[in-house]
Amino acid sequence: MTAAARRPRVLLTAALPDPAPRILEPLADVRVLERPPSAAELAGELADGVDVVLGQLVDPFTADVLRAGAPGLRAVCLYAVGFSNVDTAAASRANVVVTNTPDVLTDDTADLAVALMLAVGRRLLDGDREVRAGRFTGWRPDLLLGRRMHGSVLGLAGFGRIGQAVARRALAFGMRVRCTRRPGATDTTPAAPLPADLAGRVEEVNWPELLSSCDVLSLHVPLTPGTHHLVDGAALAAMKRSAIVINTARGPVVDEAALVHALDTGVIAGAGLDVYEDEPRLAPGLDRSPGTVLLPHVGSATLHTRRAMAELCARNAVHALAGTLPPQAVNPDAWGGQLRPDLTAPGRVPR
Repeated sequence: MTAAARRPRVLLTAALPDPAPRILEPLADVRVLERPPSAAELAGELADGVDVVLGQLVDPFTADVLRAGAPGLRAVCLYAVGFSNVDTAAASRANVVVTNTPDVLTDDTADLAVALMLAVGRRLLDGDREVRAGRFTGWRPDLLLGRRMHGSVLGLAGFGRIGQAVARRALAFGMRVRCTRRPGATDTTPAAPLPADLAGRVEEVNWPELLSSCDVLSLHVPLTPGTHHLVDGAALAAMKRSAIVINTARGPVVDEAALVHALDTGVIAGAGLDVYEDEPRLAPGLDRSPGTVLLPHVGSATLHTRRAMAELCARNAVHALAGTLPPQAVNPDAWGGQLRPDLTAPGRVPR
């Protein structure tokens, strides 16, 4: 077979649920890796000749890895919202477009953030362990006293789609909601007005005031140089001793060692985490810290959302194969000159 007639090659660094295989297999030769690749392994796979790679949040798309895919690699389509694992500047220099899967996991992640607030605040896992261990001997006035959500102050660090969805849920619980839209950001561009249904119901405050006033701090910021270790020892020390921290954003937003120290010494009262700084490893002692609920990164783990993510990721890949800019490109400037008719996928590009 001549180079001009060859089928496109698509690499999946992990198996994706339907409908991704059904979308991709008629259009390309699809290879699925059996385990997460190291940087060297991923570079070797791309150097073999890959047109589009569908990657995971843990995959190391460094400048060296992206260079290994040149000049044939067109797109890195992430099965994730976050893309801090991709050197997007290097991708743009190599004319490799990077895509993600925004919007589809907003409600599930917001639900989980509220679930963590309730689990930590009402000591639900402590109660579950008491019952399973046979230590529940009947109702007592002092049994597993927790925190009331109604009337407490929820502080939202970041106020994008997920933060706003959490605010709506918290307001329904009768919480008072405050937000800081861009903690850690150097951008001074005025923020857009609050959504109409939240205007007058959510109070915007600065980052120090958010820390000192909130009973629950819930994190909804992207991982950037400005938000790395946003919640550090100083931030934790500025909070109420009765406060809890919820992180469903990105692990390195929290200085995990500082969090362990704060929990163990009573600087704050609790934490609910779905993401970790050095995932899947935990900071030493975190699993023994009091007042914690620790989940295995399941913010988007519903059948509906994982399928929607798979479809969006695959359709981004099909656009790239067909020579059109994928709708969810995070670096659209990289797309110039990408159309290569010899590899254009057959059929219509999905809308």
